[in-house]
Amino acid sequence: MQVDLIFNYFPNLTDTQKERFNSLEALYQDWNKKINVVSRKDIDELYLRHVLHSLGIAKVHNFNKGAEVLDVGTGGGFPGIPLAILFPETQFTLVDAIGKKIRVVQEVVDGLQLKNVKAYHSRVEDLKGQYDFIVSRAVAAMPTFVHWTKGKIKKDSVHERKNGILYLKGGDLTEELKDYKTAQVFDLKTFFEEDFFETKKVVYLPQKSKSLT
Repeated sequence: MQVDLIFNYFPNLTDTQKERFNSLEALYQDWNKKINVVSRKDIDELYLRHVLHSLGIAKVHNFNKGAEVLDVGTGGGFPGIPLAILFPETQFTLVDAIGKKIRVVQEVVDGLQLKNVKAYHSRVEDLKGQYDFIVSRAVAAMPTFVHWTKGKIKKDSVHERKNGILYLKGGDLTEELKDYKTAQVFDLKTFFEEDFFETKKVVYLPQKSKSLT
């Protein structure tokens, strides 16, 4: 089973977490027939290309109880929904400017009975509030993304790692990150052996980076 990929890399899941991860495929298969939020090709490899990829952030950072995380441009709910399953005591806000995508996100959240997720149809610039971390999956080049999320990160940290951005990206990021001297890049191939992750990365941009506050 595809879901075994998740159980293999995250062996200490509770029964509730396992049940929720197991339920993802049927929920997305069903909703994707009505509203296409995941490509036809990717829906067949949902656990590899979407769920496990999203959980790459968890290999780099553990979110604390009570922390608040914003997922910008969540699309069909990635990385927010898999992270919310993994960190049930962390509060996740998922936002996307495309209404039909947020509708699917809300239906999946309801289907999983996730109490730690709120979903909003909005541009991130129009969203109120501040968060400990902002997560996303390659919705824009880093300078653009930093501009969009300016002022959205809390100044006081509740984790050992400073508040900031955790961004799933791929390929050569040298040019994109040249102005962000404090950025840290983590190769997901370090944690996952599948070929899909060969060029995939998590970029951590702490709050005090250029233009981040």
